[in-house]
Amino acid sequence: MNPDAHHVWRAPRWALAVLLAMLAMLGPFSIDTYIPAFSGIAHSLAASPLHMQQTLSAYLFGFAFMSLFHGALSDSVGRRPVVLWGLAAFTLASMGCALSQSIGQLVFFRGVQGLTTGAGIVVSRAVVRDMFPPSEAQKVMSQITIYFGVAPAIAPMIGGILFDRLGWHSIFWFLTGVGGLLWAANYRLLPETLHITHRQSLKFSNLMQGYWKLGKDPRFVLLTLASGIPFNGMFLYVLSAPAFLGEHLQLAPTQFFWFFIFSISGIMSGAWMSGHLAGKILPSQQIRYGFTIMLVIALINLVANALFKAHAAWAMFPVAIFAMGWAMMVPVVTLLVLDLHPDRRGMASSLQAFVASSANGMVAGVIAPLVMHSTLGLAAASLGMMAIGLVAWIGLRWKWPEVGGKV
Repeated sequence: MNPDAHHVWRAPRWALAVLLAMLAMLGPFSIDTYIPAFSGIAHSLAASPLHMQQTLSAYLFGFAFMSLFHGALSDSVGRRPVVLWGLAAFTLASMGCALSQSIGQLVFFRGVQGLTTGAGIVVSRAVVRDMFPPSEAQKVMSQITIYFGVAPAIAPMIGGILFDRLGWHSIFWFLTGVGGLLWAANYRLLPETLHITHRQSLKFSNLMQGYWKLGKDPRFVLLTLASGIPFNGMFLYVLSAPAFLGEHLQLAPTQFFWFFIFSISGIMSGAWMSGHLAGKILPSQQIRYGFTIMLVIALINLVANALFKAHAAWAMFPVAIFAMGWAMMVPVVTLLVLDLHPDRRGMASSLQAFVASSANGMVAGVIAPLVMHSTLGLAAASLGMMAIGLVAWIGLRWKWPEVGGKV
């Protein structure tokens, strides 16, 4: 933690949480806002479904790759410069997407978007731990989780409205405006939170030593899996929303908002509970509660879809409850990741984001297309995503029971 934190930020804690939450939202917002316009973009640019998939893959691979370096750079040059340069590059890349006249140009600029967007979510996590002690950091991280989880739900709604009324170019002009506003807000408001004595040398050898230090620590690997994979149990349904809601639940597009309302309500409830419990129970106990909720509801969802035909009257509730369990435990796991190696918090956040974004890319490009046309397949895949994180957490606690054992 920055020893001068109380001088660095004098405004209310919630104000910094909102600023960092907006940064964290940018990544998922950039993924999901343009999804409703897939058909329109394909028609406008004479692109095949494979080409359209490449616009998503280019973004996700760019995001995953550069996530390895945003945090490491911020450990060396400071948090503020990485955020500002990342936002500036994202804004220009979004403008390039809006002006694209061919599918090749769009794929290229989407890749550049991915390379730049991760600065927000990666560095914002490190800033939280720079500024707050553990219990307060958990409350702030819970507030950020609300916005991060809400973004994948509301982004398709905004994108659909823009596409319907103004065409697909307007979606990327909208993202250009968002990037510009975030740059201006952070230029004016975001302080440098990395204390000068905590900075790392910006040498290739030092970076490699840092990656090796984290990568060979099994506690870090297991915590990263526990925090980064379970989100996809919910994200899978967001990616499959057109098939899940339209094909299986027989809902009209104007009724899709119910799914997003349920999902958002679950995330907000879980994140509120996480912040409310901060400092009152052991981190390990709170994580256990979150995983228990996800496990029970995922099993119920699997059995229900095996025995009954999915119906709108009940099929959306399991996703909302799953989201609540995820939002309840993920702020705590994230802080445990950052605190394993306090001198490498930026790098730890980078590697954590790399694992999560790689999993997101795998789900979007491989798993979702395979299972989206079966509600039983969706339920099984959701349970599988959660199980990976749960097994990682159980293995960690079995080998290192002290992790998460202190408030």
